[in-house]
Amino acid sequence: MSKNPTTLENPSSHQTQWLLLLGIILVGANLRAPLTSVGSLISFIRDDLGLSHAVAGSITTLPLLAFAFLSPFAPKLANRFGMEKTIFFSLLLLTIGLMVRSLFGTSFLFIGTIMIGMAISIGNVLLPGFIKINFPLKIGFVTGIYAVFMNLFGAFGSGLSVPIASIKGMGWKGSLAFWTVVAIIALLVWLPQLRKATESAKVVKAPVQKGKSIWRSPLAWHITVFMGLQSLIFYTLITWLPEILQTHGYSTSAAGWMLFLMQFALIPITFIIPVTAEKLKDQRLLTGVTAIFFMAGVVGLFLGSKLLIPLSVILIGIAAGSAFSLSMMFFSLRTSNGQEASEMSGMAQSFGYLLAAIGPMLFGGLHDLFHSWKVPLLLLFLIAVIIFIAGVNAGKNTVISDSTRTKKSA
Repeated sequence: MSKNPTTLENPSSHQTQWLLLLGIILVGANLRAPLTSVGSLISFIRDDLGLSHAVAGSITTLPLLAFAFLSPFAPKLANRFGMEKTIFFSLLLLTIGLMVRSLFGTSFLFIGTIMIGMAISIGNVLLPGFIKINFPLKIGFVTGIYAVFMNLFGAFGSGLSVPIASIKGMGWKGSLAFWTVVAIIALLVWLPQLRKATESAKVVKAPVQKGKSIWRSPLAWHITVFMGLQSLIFYTLITWLPEILQTHGYSTSAAGWMLFLMQFALIPITFIIPVTAEKLKDQRLLTGVTAIFFMAGVVGLFLGSKLLIPLSVILIGIAAGSAFSLSMMFFSLRTSNGQEASEMSGMAQSFGYLLAAIGPMLFGGLHDLFHSWKVPLLLLFLIAVIIFIAGVNAGKNTVISDSTRTKKSA
């Protein structure tokens, strides 16, 4: 096994390297489970607190808003305090947010949810860069490992929530509080990283070149829309899929496990798609098939057949895994350098998650208005059509600087 001197404070220490990898895995494990655990319990929370569907949907929307507004500031925090400390304090904030969300009243449910969103947004932005700095020769492997654990624990969050809530004395509050344990373990494992020199892991941001803003690039907007709308579908169904399935005769526990199946289906895709996308000349076929899978899955939910629903859930899971992986790949494939990639990531994660934040509340509000899931599902189908259009344009073999230059010359 080759050693990488930039990976560790003591490059000869395999134990330190494995501890660092374990820390990355545990941070990844905390990036989805605190959010996905809510979906299976949303009916319990709504009934217990007397919330409307729209207000209950905001439990998922608020973290997405935090992603949108805090993502651009995460690199600045890392520049000031160092990546290790910033990630540590995000885990600390996550732990506090999980406790606040679970143990107090209705107001604290939303306050804790915002804290959780702020904490996860920092991890979302910084962890890929942290991997690139500490494992420059193993970026693909380490990214794949952390992505698998992120999605695996996200799936467990959906599948285990109702069984945990069914344990005597737990309820939905105890079930949500359970994920505090995972956050505390991550905090403890991450502690040794605080001994590293903060300067070694700061984000270096190159000065922006005047007149080359990616916000003026049509390609950058296609990538942003593609990422934002695939996130909208994913987080909307994370919130409402169990209730949709309950109208088709599923129990709360069975609906939770179907949500687990959706997320479990995307896990192998997060390995397959990046490798495949990198080898292709362009990614238009992949984005097109991804959007078609979204469409087919939504149609299956709309029809509501007991035979179609498991297949529909799997198709949506595959599409979600493919779309997320392609979004991450486009940050590198469609940019010319590290600075541009960082700007693209910031644009897509801020505006994209702002777009995604509309989904759960709008979906729940449409249900309240029409007293049916049919109209909201039709909306998701139309969004999948837009994903197809944006994805085919994002998948073209070009880079943002070229598209910006073409627009200017025209």
